[in-house]
Amino acid sequence: MTNPFTPRLILGSGSPRRLELLAQIGIVPDAVTPPDVDETAHGGELPRDYVKRIAQAKIDALDAGDDIVLCADTTVAAGRRILGKPADAAEARRFLTLLSGRRHNVITAIAVKRGDKVWTRDVQTAVRLKCLTGAEMDAYIATGDWQGKAGGYAIQGPAAAFVPWINGSFSAVVGLPLAETAILLTAAGYPIYGDAR
Repeated sequence: MTNPFTPRLILGSGSPRRLELLAQIGIVPDAVTPPDVDETAHGGELPRDYVKRIAQAKIDALDAGDDIVLCADTTVAAGRRILGKPADAAEARRFLTLLSGRRHNVITAIAVKRGDKVWTRDVQTAVRLKCLTGAEMDAYIATGDWQGKAGGYAIQGPAAAFVPWINGSFSAVVGLPLAETAILLTAAGYPIYGDAR
């Protein structure tokens, strides 16, 4: 039975991975409304500042009254360099070559809005890829799994075979840090646990 006092939850993202992650903690948004936001990085912008700015821009682009809105943005950072979603297979290969055999950071910023109040958090996870051979890169790129993925790979897909070590939140690397998301949704008045929705 739906509780009439429970606010509606709108997911401001077109990512199927974020929907799947929310489902892991029993949350099904009432609506999915991806905002139209320019995700171009500014010259000299640091990766953490970039994801925080984009998550904020996404939340600002959606006006939902008293409904609760959840938005997020994820990027891969090789040092100070932002590795967004590759434009094509050649760029995906360049990203994988850069990340091969080294640690990098995956940063996800989340923003939750209800009315005029906004709660934000960002989570940084260190990830190391093994040294990749040309054949491994070719085989991975042929899967097409790199498309639409920051840094040109997805840890929950075939590229999992390339990741021997992470330090931090696995769900944040996938695209939504669940512990922090639950905290922010609770702060906004969304009853995550024990609600008969």
